Amino acid sequence: MAADTLTVQELTDLRLGTLKTAVDDWKTMTGRLEKLTTGGAGDVSASDLEKKANTADWKGVNATVSREFVAKTAKQFADAAAEAKSVLGLLRDAHADLTGHKKDLSAAIDELAKKNIYVGGNGKVSSSVPSGAAAGDGKGIHQPGDEELDAARQRITRILREATETDRIVARALRGLAKNKYDFTETGPGSVKQADREQGRADAEYWKKQIAKGNVDDWSEDELARFNRTLEDQRDNPGFSEAFATGLGADGTLQFWRDLAAPPGGAVEGDRAKMLAHVQDNLSMTLANATHGDGPAMEAWKKDMIAAGTKPFPVDPSMPMGPNGFQVMSSLMHKGKFDSGFLDDYGRAMVKYERDYPGDPKVAWRDTTSLDYPPTDHPNDPVTGFMDALGHNPEASLEFFGESTGQGDGKMTNFDYLAGHEKGARQWPVSDDGKPLGYAKLGHALESATLGYPYDEKDPHIPPLKTEAQIHVQEERADLMRTVMKNYSSSDVIEKQPGISGSLAKMAAGHIDSLNYSVATFGGNEMGNGRDERFGMERAHLADFQASTTANFLRAVAGDEDAYNTLSAAQQTYGTSLMAAQGDDGDVKRVAMHSIMMHGMLDQARFESIGHEFADQKEAANRELEKQGAWRDFAAGAVIGTAVGVASEVVVPVGAAAAIAVPLAFEAGGGAAETHMANQTLDWLKENEYDNTDKALEGIDKARSVGQQNAMAPLLNYAQSNGKSDDEIWDLSTEAEDAYNRGRARTDTKDVRGY
Repeated sequence: MAADTLTVQELTDLRLGTLKTAVDDWKTMTGRLEKLTTGGAGDVSASDLEKKANTADWKGVNATVSREFVAKTAKQFADAAAEAKSVLGLLRDAHADLTGHKKDLSAAIDELAKKNIYVGGNGKVSSSVPSGAAAGDGKGIHQPGDEELDAARQRITRILREATETDRIVARALRGLAKNKYDFTETGPGSVKQADREQGRADAEYWKKQIAKGNVDDWSEDELARFNRTLEDQRDNPGFSEAFATGLGADGTLQFWRDLAAPPGGAVEGDRAKMLAHVQDNLSMTLANATHGDGPAMEAWKKDMIAAGTKPFPVDPSMPMGPNGFQVMSSLMHKGKFDSGFLDDYGRAMVKYERDYPGDPKVAWRDTTSLDYPPTDHPNDPVTGFMDALGHNPEASLEFFGESTGQGDGKMTNFDYLAGHEKGARQWPVSDDGKPLGYAKLGHALESATLGYPYDEKDPHIPPLKTEAQIHVQEERADLMRTVMKNYSSSDVIEKQPGISGSLAKMAAGHIDSLNYSVATFGGNEMGNGRDERFGMERAHLADFQASTTANFLRAVAGDEDAYNTLSAAQQTYGTSLMAAQGDDGDVKRVAMHSIMMHGMLDQARFESIGHEFADQKEAANRELEKQGAWRDFAAGAVIGTAVGVASEVVVPVGAAAAIAVPLAFEAGGGAAETHMANQTLDWLKENEYDNTDKALEGIDKARSVGQQNAMAPLLNYAQSNGKSDDEIWDLSTEAEDAYNRGRARTDTKDVRGY
């Protein structure tokens, strides 16, 4: 079997029929050996001979030598049968697993080919769109974008990695069984899962002994690479992760990384630094997996780890100075999903320690030892690593931001302490240029808490809403989102927290349905305007964030170009689906106008930001508007399209928005529908209620390269597909202009400059 990662060609060409034959042969062999060992049907067996030898009246030398020989021979039969059974179990699992991996690969290749994505024998993924004359005018040909190619690459890599894991585990187990040329083993793994756990424990024991020797900073490049390879292979194996963590102990785990990452003389550089970056990621995922263990040793490790948070970990015991346990452990929390209970206990203890310390956080975390790779000159702030850990655990992050620390007048929710801007809120460490650091990590944690999936999830899905418990958690997420919106109702607050903007846009995109629902009111008419039914409030369990809160939040967030693009794309996707969900022609028009109004709100916020940025530089401001690819400023002379062909492309940009699960307004397959920004949402709509033109579908493909969108597109497509006359489209466009400008008025502060 291959030692390195299997290739597409190797897995595709794998002759599983030969492996199946081996399984059948070993099944026969195992049966025969068991029969020779234990007998049956009156046949003579090794067990029978041993019983007779033990009860016989031996004399002289036979009383010792012969009896011992018979007993030993009988045991060899038993050991041979046990080993054969182990081989059979391993081969049977290998055949089943590799068959599954091969089918997964074949299905993936076929599905990707339909999207014009080619998977090479070496695993390379590329576009297979015909070029030149073969493609004709290119109409109707799907052009895979970068995000789609990246997703395909990740899918193929995952399948190959899982197949390689099976290959590695089975090969190692079989070599272990065959290592003794003159004896059989009485014990051996009977399955791939058992072999994996046993191999993990053996590797943990080996590296525990190596680390116990000390001087880990003197490990050679080869030894460090072997350690990293072990972590990469075993990081998701509880047999390894729990044994490794508990074998070192909490203090030993912290001291190990401190010694390895920051030896005498400080952080290392060059190739070793690159390797340590991989070790840090893999060690983080290993410890994250270990925390899910609930055995006595692991529970003790978690408690000891929190207790060690305030202890210094020096490079030299004779000089008790160094980063404390919270700083060391948090540097190992950037990757993986840590246990929720552990994160909650750890976070509460860490924040309490920081808040009880006099002065700002840099006093509590005064040790500046760099423990992160690639090395940075940033302060050693343990809160940032912890925020990343929350960003990978939605349940823990939601719980943590709702809890409080402090006493009396100083008591604050963790959200107010970390994200707030009132007296008593955290003063985040700053870089050399005076800008605060860590808000991007805070954004990661808030994303997972409000959206219900990890901030960097490659395949995000909106959490289900089928049970009372799931609905209750969704309400808690919405409550936190409401708190977020109120906190970030001013662009000034966002600007003072550099790095948070992108996460706020993703949170808004994930709650775009509730944001639309919240502003579908004027003068208290929401009680009788039918918005609950049109937006599917009960089905989707929408939250009313209040119109003014929503407008203020969108005004603050949409001023940033990237955030604007994310929000505008989410609105395009949701608005189109909202039209598709309506059964009445009049309702389609109503929600279309509402969506256009939302675009007006977003566009005005962006226009004002551009106006402030460029001040009186009219030409530069207009160039920036051109670059947006959005609706033009109609006061500057642009005209809303009144013909069918104008702005008829539905465009869904990618980039930051690609990994957001945007809620849709219709149901598919019995559950709440959702889409990723990079998905072809309108493919579904074309086959259902909302018939899109080929031009619209072509626009979706083009979106991956041009990143544009247009608020009018869904309405014009609807008008075309339903045979509206030129006069009707004229009237619709006039109403759309009014709706759009009403939206602009909601976020207009009359401070626009530059055009």
